[in-house]
Amino acid sequence: MSESVLYDVRSGAAWITLNRPEQRNALSAGLVNSLHAHFEAANADPDVRLIVLTGAGPAFCSGADLKSPPGSVAGAAGVSYGLPDILRQMLEGKPVICAINGSAFAGGLGLVGASDIVITREDAAFSFSEVRIGVIPAIISVVCIPKLGPHHAMRLFLTGERFSGQDAVTYGLAHKAVPADGLMAAVEAELALLRLGGPQALQGCKDLVRRVPGWSLEEGFAETAPLSVRFFRSPEAAEGMAAFREKRTPKWAEEA
Repeated sequence: MSESVLYDVRSGAAWITLNRPEQRNALSAGLVNSLHAHFEAANADPDVRLIVLTGAGPAFCSGADLKSPPGSVAGAAGVSYGLPDILRQMLEGKPVICAINGSAFAGGLGLVGASDIVITREDAAFSFSEVRIGVIPAIISVVCIPKLGPHHAMRLFLTGERFSGQDAVTYGLAHKAVPADGLMAAVEAELALLRLGGPQALQGCKDLVRRVPGWSLEEGFAETAPLSVRFFRSPEAAEGMAAFREKRTPKWAEEA
């Protein structure tokens, strides 16, 4: 039996690949438990700076496996994990690039919404299809509505209409839509850009984007002023500024 999730680390990036192509990478209990283990490994590995999430076969993820839904079966450690556990790992962990290789429906769009950078094939099909079977996109709304905004989310949730990769960019769910044969090249180009940034700075930026919208103006300045001082005084900043003065590549970029 093939592994439901593949894991490979190269050039400082952990590639996590959903690998149930015959089931269109549906989120079964086994797949979600395996996904949790791989995100945990990537976030704990000091040699991993970035994470790429993609799928094998013609689909990225078709949503929950209704025959074996997430949380219904314990993994190797005797613990069962649900979709909220995975989304939290993605939100709170290292930067995640989502490479959408094919259709992404229902719960699969939660993985898209929780990713930091999303690159999709132009011909990929998307749908918040839950309403078509009499349920709602409850859990994934937490990560998708902030990207879609209430305006687009309302119509897409209510209609379950399919939309394209280019539409996903227009709606704010994806950053780039590229031809099918250019997906991996676009992902590698994005990785190259991210490797130029300091690892701690990347994490700090990710935290800012998640936290700042929930603050008032007063809270924002009160929280960010000392944060700015801490980063400017960090060893990483000292290396970055020295590299800038000396017109050389920072050590973190050389090591990537």
